[in-house]
Amino acid sequence: MTTSTAPGYTAFAGQRLLARGRLADVAVAVHAAAARAGAAELLVFDDRTGQQIDLHLGGDAHAVAARYRERPDAADAAPDDDAPQAQPSPHEPAPRGRGRPRLGVTAREITLLPRHWDWLAAQPGGASVTLRKLIDQARKQGEAGMRQRLAREAAYRCLNALAGNAPGAEDATRALFAGDAAGFARRLDAWPADVRAYLLALSADAFAASEAATT
Repeated sequence: MTTSTAPGYTAFAGQRLLARGRLADVAVAVHAAAARAGAAELLVFDDRTGQQIDLHLGGDAHAVAARYRERPDAADAAPDDDAPQAQPSPHEPAPRGRGRPRLGVTAREITLLPRHWDWLAAQPGGASVTLRKLIDQARKQGEAGMRQRLAREAAYRCLNALAGNAPGAEDATRALFAGDAAGFARRLDAWPADVRAYLLALSADAFAASEAATT
């Protein structure tokens, strides 16, 4: 499963993959499946979180599609955190002409012990450059940990919904939370192909840090 800024959704009819993609398209597929006699249990998941989605399927296919037609994601319009951002101020001087461009740097006070200042002063580039590098490094590590936790939770939710009573489900859950990618995949071997493929895709980031540590 490729990662995208656009929300993705997946529908299952029982343990068979029914549809994947935009919510409007998935809802139309679920609407058609629900109208068929003897339809299997229909489950719809948000690919980002593993949460089940309840759909209102009243009306015809056009009404369902219109109901769930997606709007542009607000996050796509948000500024990049790493892009230089000007800080407006009532005392902001007039725009500069030639010379070095503004970098969006904001000066604020921080309090450190003398040994901290001594260490920072000895680093290449000085205190400001070193602090920026340390903060960026901590941000990347925190983001990686967050992705791992969210992927693990998403896979766990879907595992419970799709295969909570399947043979090896308890062992698969333990492997998932233990960061054992090989063990998790092995427990899924005998499960329906569509369920296995979806859970492996959802859990990919859950094992990324563990795999990196072993290489």
